[in-house]
Amino acid sequence: MAKPKKQPRPKAETPKGFRDYFGAEVTERGDMLAKIAAVYHRYGFEALESSAVETVEALGKFLPDVDRPNEGVFAWQEADDDGRGDWLALRYDLTAPLARVYAQHRNDLPTPYRRFAMGPVWRNEKPGPGRFRQFYQCDADTVGAPSVAADAEICAMLADTLEEVGIPRGDYLIRVNNRKVLNGVLEAMGLEDDAQKDAVLRTIDKFDKVGEAGVRELLGAGRKDQSGAFIDGVGLTPEQAEPVLAFLTSKGTDNAATLANLRAAVGEAAIGAEGVDELSEIANLLDAQGYGPDRIVIDPSVVRGLGYYTGPVFEAELTFEITDEKGRPRQFGSVAGGGRYDDLVKRFTGQAVPATGVSIGVDRLLAALRATGRVGGQAEGPVVVTVMDRARMADYQAMVARLRQAGIRAEVYLGNPKNFGNQLKYADRRGSPAAVIAGSDEFERGVVQIKDLVLGAQIAETATLDEWKERPSQFECTLDEMVKRVRAIVDGEA
Repeated sequence: MAKPKKQPRPKAETPKGFRDYFGAEVTERGDMLAKIAAVYHRYGFEALESSAVETVEALGKFLPDVDRPNEGVFAWQEADDDGRGDWLALRYDLTAPLARVYAQHRNDLPTPYRRFAMGPVWRNEKPGPGRFRQFYQCDADTVGAPSVAADAEICAMLADTLEEVGIPRGDYLIRVNNRKVLNGVLEAMGLEDDAQKDAVLRTIDKFDKVGEAGVRELLGAGRKDQSGAFIDGVGLTPEQAEPVLAFLTSKGTDNAATLANLRAAVGEAAIGAEGVDELSEIANLLDAQGYGPDRIVIDPSVVRGLGYYTGPVFEAELTFEITDEKGRPRQFGSVAGGGRYDDLVKRFTGQAVPATGVSIGVDRLLAALRATGRVGGQAEGPVVVTVMDRARMADYQAMVARLRQAGIRAEVYLGNPKNFGNQLKYADRRGSPAAVIAGSDEFERGVVQIKDLVLGAQIAETATLDEWKERPSQFECTLDEMVKRVRAIVDGEA
């Protein structure tokens, strides 16, 4: 009889493009989300938690074709008797679910509807360094408000949010543009062919990478990239390309100069003039609230989401320098963006519904704070109550209960208590600020020994023998004093 084939053990590894997050990282993210939510709530936005799974039809943007049913998203087809079950997918952002929620519940929701949402999203895209297939977003949107006052409010709230989480004024800049201005530029160019318009939009989107000269070449005959390969251009004449270049380079010394340059770039195009008027109103509304160009500025170089947004667009950029993995200085770049998208709900209702919002990349923002040392220090672990006598476990549990009831994070050591040194090593590995020690002698006298692990580490690093004797890191106190003395260590007041 053949011997049964042994089943191989599964590999203990995360799927490609995903990662695990441990204690301090999870805590830091939770703290950041709480701060962001507090700002959003202060502005009058209500929390919404929608399903992580949507129908692919509702998601819309990555609607699958016949050959690639999971293009861009993690999608699967529900099984049913005739093999025609719905295609479902993990959400790729938090805005598409909002459009579905509003369309579905619009008769029960106030207008405007102001909501914020936080949570993971999933992209079925090629992963890379710092680019994962699951990441957190933190969105706030106003649905049903046509006035650009809603866009200005989002920009002000974004500035307040960045400062709340630890990005000081001067280390960020929120840049604002308007898709209508770009539409006016396209109109001024006199382009009729939609394919050519799309090619111009794609070229504009490369402005940050190739600069004015590169865009000029790509709008014309083409250019060679860094590898030497030739990239075909759009084929415009220099005269046709001029409005685009005037638009991209219209940033002036202040908002007034920028707006004047934009008016010249759009020429007689009515839609372009409307866009410039909206930018002017946004600038005035923000100025009235004290948000000057040191925090929020009109900037035509913001060309994000050109095929998606219908009006104002904005992007938050961190302006301080960090050092990359090769030791080279570089700016951190964008951590949030958004804009007006008046056509998204229309997919469901057939009627245009004005909407505007912003999305913050939480993981990217955390990475920026870690890069500057504003978060990412060693997380403080719990106070550890050590076990000297297994038979007195109830007494140790009573001690730890006292600490917890006083709001101090604490635990009883639940490993093998035979080797006391291992208990202290465990406390060190947890980053514990203190250890509580009590054996039979201490219990008889109604006292405990408290080992200040923070001070102990400092003394071990820097102190001389005499200093070590004068500043003992372990001391005795009564059981009734235990909470007070431990709190002093935890609060750094020992």
